[in-house]
Amino acid sequence: MPTATYQHRKGQLETYFDRTAFEAWARMTSDVPLSGIRATVRAGRDAMRQTLLDWLPADMRGARLLDAGCGTGALAVEAARRGADVLAVDISPSLIRLAQERIPPALNAQDPQVGADQRLQGGRIEFHVGDMLNPDFGRFDYVVAMDSLIHYKASDIARVINSLSDRTSSAVLFTFAPRTVLLSIMHAAGRMIPNSDRAPAIEPVSEHALRRILEPQAALAGGRLGRTRRIASGFYTSQAMEVLGA
Repeated sequence: MPTATYQHRKGQLETYFDRTAFEAWARMTSDVPLSGIRATVRAGRDAMRQTLLDWLPADMRGARLLDAGCGTGALAVEAARRGADVLAVDISPSLIRLAQERIPPALNAQDPQVGADQRLQGGRIEFHVGDMLNPDFGRFDYVVAMDSLIHYKASDIARVINSLSDRTSSAVLFTFAPRTVLLSIMHAAGRMIPNSDRAPAIEPVSEHALRRILEPQAALAGGRLGRTRRIASGFYTSQAMEVLGA
């Protein structure tokens, strides 16, 4: 059951990404040249996305994957290229519309301009605006939540991962904002900005504290924690973690 803090932060993020930050996010996730801080963030996100893709099978035909917080859909597209049946979910209608616009023609089997030899065998993407925790989405073989939980406290992250793991057979891959000196300073500085002017804060989380919560949950379900990797690129710092199914 989502907590009040989860619901409150989700509402803030929906407003922020759907209105305030949409244009900047569209540019960040495109291939237009960037400089300075934005370039380091793009490089970090690209490296993190590749890390998560490396943790997924190369051949995903027959597998169902939830891209939880899909943003503009880059990871969803790559998973579909491998043959996965992808459900891509985000709380921002604007980002979902942009993701749909960016689908490569070869992923659209209905496009008459795409030859049969170009179409992916089994791979497809279905986009939804909504909450990643919606039980109506059903069960999955894999769940990926890249940078969609970095604005939540450790307790809420653990609840989300536990809820998703209950409906996932192979692995849940997610990222969190590790507690580092730089992130802690940025978090403290962000709190000095008036509420009306600032983006929803990233919540630095202790890896030790998160493991302390997640390990018993995974063990109780017959699973375990797997790989972890931290990506740091300029102003981008995020850490991937894997929760393996039974």
